[in-house]
Amino acid sequence: MRITLSVVSAAIILTVALVSAQQSGNAKTGDAPQAGKAYSGMYSFLKDGEFVQVTVEDEGHVTGFVSRFGNGESDKGAFLNQFFKTGKLDGNKLNFTTEVVHGVSFDFQGTVERGDAKSAVDDGYFVLRGVLSENTMDVNKKVTSRTRDVVLKKFPENSAPAGSERK
Repeated sequence: MRITLSVVSAAIILTVALVSAQQSGNAKTGDAPQAGKAYSGMYSFLKDGEFVQVTVEDEGHVTGFVSRFGNGESDKGAFLNQFFKTGKLDGNKLNFTTEVVHGVSFDFQGTVERGDAKSAVDDGYFVLRGVLSENTMDVNKKVTSRTRDVVLKKFPENSAPAGSERK
């Protein structure tokens, strides 16, 4: 009887340990998508009042848009939204390409990294670090690309960029 009780107790302990380990393994594989979703939010762009909205969806698909001030003759100072044509997050590697608006599109190739902020309610908790290409098409359909290294800081949770209020 004692041996049977010991065997049953050992079997129960082993079963609990296996179930616990399996659930822990599932939690670890489920962490990657959750980490990606934490990157979703508004990030600074090139000028005050401009921003990038990044939304990480399932399987690394990224949607979003760039909101910026126009700088051409016809749109100088106008607020323009350029939606992502493509976007992908693979681990912490991020890339996106915007639609062309008024002859301008943007390509970003880089990473999402932890910034210097101590918590998500502080400016720069995450940053987009990489190369931004601004592609400008002239009236003759000739494309000129200008690339620059950028660090785009995530705005604090529940905030809006300076100068983005609409009246």
